[in-house]
Amino acid sequence: MLPSRRAVRAWVVIACALAVVAVDAPISDGATLVRAGVVDAGSLQPRIVWKKIPFGSKRKRQMAAYSKRHYGERSYVLDDPKVIVEHYTDGDSFQSAWNYFAANVRHLGEMPGVCSHFIVDTDGTTYQLVNLKIRCRHTIGLNDSAIGIEMVGTSDAQILHRKPQLRAALKLTLWLVARFGIEVRNVIGHAESLRSPYHHELYASWRCMTHSDWLHPDMQIFRRKLRRMARANGVPIGPKPAWVDSGC
Repeated sequence: MLPSRRAVRAWVVIACALAVVAVDAPISDGATLVRAGVVDAGSLQPRIVWKKIPFGSKRKRQMAAYSKRHYGERSYVLDDPKVIVEHYTDGDSFQSAWNYFAANVRHLGEMPGVCSHFIVDTDGTTYQLVNLKIRCRHTIGLNDSAIGIEMVGTSDAQILHRKPQLRAALKLTLWLVARFGIEVRNVIGHAESLRSPYHHELYASWRCMTHSDWLHPDMQIFRRKLRRMARANGVPIGPKPAWVDSGC
């Protein structure tokens, strides 16, 4: 017996409704809720030029010892990044920044030296210096949970008005947000580090130490541009910022 037209229409309505629910229903991906059909993170990966700094077994041991002193855990591995910290180099050339990071010189009396995972040059060329599975010492209180991005320049305003570099930094950040499920509110400037819920520092004398690069007003502009780019590419943005009072 063939179904009536009314029954067929009813089944069509139900099927459409179920399809809408299936598309919009969030699915669990670790700690992050993503929507079915979100663009593959790999399609967002920008062109990256590898220029590794020396980070051999000695520097890894130094990073593990640093982590033990400052975070209570002996490890050099960055296994679940939650934060992306934006910096500027306070210099005018990629090479000078690379040389400094590669030199592995003592900083604040401790080893290893400072470094960052990426440097974005003034023309927009994006360089990767360190594997994303390795911790870099770029932000006090966040090195165990944060990816560091440096931009060649001497001020936030300078970079905000340098379109090729700013666009490259945004593309790189968006790819990392999509790849690791990092919420846009956890894309911060170095100057915002003390207000991050992930900030923690065991040295009392270091707990309130931060830098002045990428101040809050300029990061608000950066995050607004990043959110716009994320929406255009189907990348989840996450909730509004949840800043903490550091007491500093």
